Amino acid sequence: MNRRSLLKTLGVLGVSHTLFPGLHAQLAFAEGDRERRDALVVVFQRGGADGLGLVAPYAEGGRYYDRRPTTAVPEPGRKNGGLDLDDRFALHPELAPLFDLYREGRLAVVHAAGSPDETRSHFDAQQYMEFGTPGVKSARSGWLGRHLALTARRSGSPFRAVGLGDVVADSLLGPVTPLALRSIAEFHLQGRDGEWPRMQAVLRRLYAGSGPLEPVARSVWSSLETLADLARSPGGEKAYPDDVLGRGLAQVARLIKAGVGLEVATVDSDGWDTHEEQGVQNGRFAANAAAFARALAAFWADLGDDARGVTVVVMSEFGRRVEENASAGTDHGHGGVMWLLGAGVRGGRVYGRWPGLAREQLADGDLAVTTDFRDVLGELVTMRLGNPEVAQVFPGYRPRPLGIFEEVQG
Repeated sequence: MNRRSLLKTLGVLGVSHTLFPGLHAQLAFAEGDRERRDALVVVFQRGGADGLGLVAPYAEGGRYYDRRPTTAVPEPGRKNGGLDLDDRFALHPELAPLFDLYREGRLAVVHAAGSPDETRSHFDAQQYMEFGTPGVKSARSGWLGRHLALTARRSGSPFRAVGLGDVVADSLLGPVTPLALRSIAEFHLQGRDGEWPRMQAVLRRLYAGSGPLEPVARSVWSSLETLADLARSPGGEKAYPDDVLGRGLAQVARLIKAGVGLEVATVDSDGWDTHEEQGVQNGRFAANAAAFARALAAFWADLGDDARGVTVVVMSEFGRRVEENASAGTDHGHGGVMWLLGAGVRGGRVYGRWPGLAREQLADGDLAVTTDFRDVLGELVTMRLGNPEVAQVFPGYRPRPLGIFEEVQG
């Protein structure tokens, strides 16, 4: 019995799904196990995060600083200077909460990474990366959706794939329906006042007996009870920034620590489209960088011992142009930064071939992309997700591993 059959039967029982708009996105469950397993968390920095501001190539000297008189990160050792990574690159000072994770070997950076497609459209660039098919708009499934479909027999947990936020990320689109979850505390079947008791009665009727709907109804009811228990349990939300990323990662941490069988979660980080007054110490970019670092650091600390099986990947649709604009901001560019944190990550390094910032080394005024994002994700799929069918996850492309990940054990 599948989701469509359940919805049809609810209609036969006199419950219109139009009264419960959350039903479509939130009750696509199948009977399955509840267990602790390795988990992947994918964070997407929406808007085009400025990789040259987050991880400054200070060794480029004037090729960097002359083009960014108000937005360049000062050299390490100077006032408000960056945090030195490897004598070439420095973290933005507001990313200090991530610096210890880098030095501990848990955090890795891939610079000059991104999509080979040169579009500067947010919509197109995000879709290409989430579908894993640069330049191809005909794709109908995301790279995570294809991975989940290829490994569907591993688990039937209703919490196998979770999209945090109001809309499920395109990367999760596919035959395995993800759970759309804005907040554990707010998770319920949405309807008008007084309708929830009626829905409870319907679910109990579906649960009763030994008919074909019993497994589906049992999973629905059990999942709702699990989320209700999680909502009542104490969490570490106070340590997270109160924004989309902070709230989303707090929910992911709860699910991981509860051992409900989470394999993949997607979370957004908003506000990276910094066309005006980007700034270094002040401004929206610095505030966003600080919140981003606080959220990731809080998430890692919140997980505690459970962090041993969690891998985080962070990406953005593109970077920003090398030269700042007349509004003291940066416009849409090309090459950017990817971040890898956690289990199996050979951290404490900046990966990728650095192309340089000399005029002849740029791609139409942008940082050139020397690492295709699929090289990073393809290695992750193979080494951390244990899926050898990477050619089906990224059709038409053969990833070239960078040696970032250790192979998952067991």
